[in-house]
Amino acid sequence: MTNLSVNINKVATLRNARGENLPDVAQFAIDCERFGADGITVHPRPDERHIRRRDVYQLRPIVKTEFNIEGYPSPEFIDLVLKVKPTQVTLVPDAPADLTSSAGWVVEPHLEFLTGVVDRFREAGIRTSIFVDTDPYNIRMAARAGADRVELFTKPYADAFEANREAAVAPYVEASIAAHKAGLGVNGGHDLNLANLAYFKQSLPYLNEVSIGHALICDALYMGIEQAIKKYKEQLN
Repeated sequence: MTNLSVNINKVATLRNARGENLPDVAQFAIDCERFGADGITVHPRPDERHIRRRDVYQLRPIVKTEFNIEGYPSPEFIDLVLKVKPTQVTLVPDAPADLTSSAGWVVEPHLEFLTGVVDRFREAGIRTSIFVDTDPYNIRMAARAGADRVELFTKPYADAFEANREAAVAPYVEASIAAHKAGLGVNGGHDLNLANLAYFKQSLPYLNEVSIGHALICDALYMGIEQAIKKYKEQLN
């Protein structure tokens, strides 16, 4: 069973375009859960160009499934997470101005820093995932930092899928096995969609969760959010 966490950043982007509360981000999260989502993901950035800090506080008591907060572990982000206490925090190496996540952590040079951050979240009872590429050594370093899971950066898989799906997924199969051997759970995210998700799920021997936002919200524009979530759940299960 692989859980589907719906990233609702793009819903907030649409809302912010008019400066009012349409669409209602909180209601959208409630509806995603009602339609079958196993979790809700948000990635609050310093410039609040989509999800805002107040959204995070508002969502915490509303989300009844798994609440996952992504972000770079700046002091402000750490403070937010410790106050909100989500189910999971996903640590990404994004610079504040980055449009979207474009790479995972190279863990070893940041090992001391990440270990300290993970320790603080563990003490607060928050599961921690570190966003990484498929290098098995890097994954073992994430385990050494004390993480509970890794989230595999899946854009390279998505980019190579149509040309050669077997070659595209092979590093992720190896990474999934390496993470499991290191005692880590396995998440995945970035550019997964209805065309490539089922093969990814079927190929990986260990996959706890996928976080999908942009593609799922785009599909929802055509088929509606209820049908989109149903389709993505079908691909996973």
